[in-house]
Amino acid sequence: MQGTVDGFSYGLVTPVVAYLMACLGGALGLRCTTRSLLVENSWRPGWLALGSAAIGSGIWTMHFVAMMGFAVEGVPVRYDAAITFASLGLAIVMVGIGIFIVGYRGATVMALFTGGTITGLGVASMHYLGMAGMRLQGSLRYDTFTVSLSVVIAVVAATAALWAAVQVRGFLWSLGASLVMGLAVTGMHYTGMAALDVHLHGSGSLPAGDPPAELLAPMMIGPLAFLVLAGVVVMFDPLMATGADRQRAEQSPRPGPALVPRPGIPAHGPGSDAARGRPPRRRTFVPAPPRGPRSRLDR
Repeated sequence: MQGTVDGFSYGLVTPVVAYLMACLGGALGLRCTTRSLLVENSWRPGWLALGSAAIGSGIWTMHFVAMMGFAVEGVPVRYDAAITFASLGLAIVMVGIGIFIVGYRGATVMALFTGGTITGLGVASMHYLGMAGMRLQGSLRYDTFTVSLSVVIAVVAATAALWAAVQVRGFLWSLGASLVMGLAVTGMHYTGMAALDVHLHGSGSLPAGDPPAELLAPMMIGPLAFLVLAGVVVMFDPLMATGADRQRAEQSPRPGPALVPRPGIPAHGPGSDAARGRPPRRRTFVPAPPRGPRSRLDR
C-alpha cells in the first residue's frame, strides 16, 4: 500500500527556515573562501576549512529543518542517529574537497568543473544518506529521472557557488550569491523529496530509532552554534569588517599581456619618464656619416 507523504506538515515554516539556514551557511562559506584568497598561504587552509564546515553545516541543517515537516500519514517516522551524523560528516568532507580544489587551483575551467562536481555530489549524497537513516513501517522508492534532476541541480548550484567565491569580491555581491545558492540547494532538496514514494508494509510495532523532534532538535544545536561562531569570526575579521578585502582584491595585480619593447621604442620600465610621471624626452636622431665605397680588402 502506498503511503500519503506530506512534506509541509508545518506549512511554510520549515521551508522558509530551511532556506535561511542554507543561505547562512552559504554566505559564511563564500566569505571564508574569498578571505582565503587574500591571505598568506599559511593561513589559507584554515579559512578554507572554516568555509567548508560552514557550507556543510548549513546544508545539513537546512536538510533536517525541512525534514521536520516531513510526515507519512498514519505512520510514525524515526531516525537512525549514526547514519544521521554520518551524513553531516559526508557533507563537510566532500564540500571541503571541492573548496580546497578551487581555493588552490583558482577559477580555471577544470578546477571549477572538478570542485563543483565533487561538492554537488556531496550535497546530493548527504541528502540521500540522511533519507536512508529514516526508519518507518515501509520502504522508500525513488523516481530515477527526478533523482537525476536533483543531482544536476546540486552540481550546477555548487559550481556557481564556487565561481562566486573566487570571482565575487564585494559583501553585497557575496550576499546575493548566497541567496541564489540557498535557493538552489533548497530546490534540490524538495526536488529529491518529490522523487520519493513510500510503500507501507502494514501495521506492526514502532520502528527502531528516535522520533524526529527528540533526535533532530538536539543534533542541530551543534551545527547552529558552529554557524554562529563562524559568523562571529567573519564579522570581526579586520579586513572584512572594514571592507579592506575588497580594496586589496581591486589593487591586486591581474594577469595581462606583457609589455614587449619594440625596436626604436623604449620600454616603460621603473626608471622611465612615463613611470616617473614626466613627459617623455624628445630624442634627436643623428644620422651616421656616409661611408665611401668599400675596397676589396673591406669586402
